[in-house]
Amino acid sequence: MEHQEPIAYTVVVNGKPEGPYDLDSIKKMNILPGTFMRTPGMDDYKEAHEFPELRALFGFSYEQTAPQYFASFDQRLLAAVIDYFVLMLVYILLLLIGFMFIGDKDQRIMTGVLLLPLIPVLKFIYGIFAECSARQGTIGKRLLNIKVTDMGGKRLSFGMAVTRNMAKILSVLPLFFGYLYIFLNKKQQSWHDIAANTLVIKDRLI
Repeated sequence: MEHQEPIAYTVVVNGKPEGPYDLDSIKKMNILPGTFMRTPGMDDYKEAHEFPELRALFGFSYEQTAPQYFASFDQRLLAAVIDYFVLMLVYILLLLIGFMFIGDKDQRIMTGVLLLPLIPVLKFIYGIFAECSARQGTIGKRLLNIKVTDMGGKRLSFGMAVTRNMAKILSVLPLFFGYLYIFLNKKQQSWHDIAANTLVIKDRLI
């Protein structure tokens, strides 16, 4: 009878791959359902609950989740900066068009100030339609190759996109802690992601 080589697992610990470990070593480790692992021949990492032998070993249940991995805080922040920069350009263009019909300098200044709240309103509306579109993200996210999905990695419904963008007020108050919660969450979700049951993902873990 042919001898079968034991499976060798590479485990991601604190963001770095370690191993390989055999199954006996894996038993002694603090493996959670969401621990990222891979075996020889795999193209990318999977979560521990996706391995049938680990579900049997640890009693994990299979959790439907996105097959991709999660966008970091700095990627999401840069995407937001890009989005607001684009919206600011649109705002300036609209002002310049409006100034063609406003001759008085004071009225121009007043118009510019009064219309500033339009920027977050435009961001809210644009965010909804961009996230439930086929591209699943705003210009900033698309430039960074990240996108917004449901928990299974699929495109958001319009209702989910509305919930996610409305819930951003939870992430802003108090002191943007809801955004910083990314650092405390295995799937790097902000509070508005948790409220809407969404993920922001990228193509590969490492």
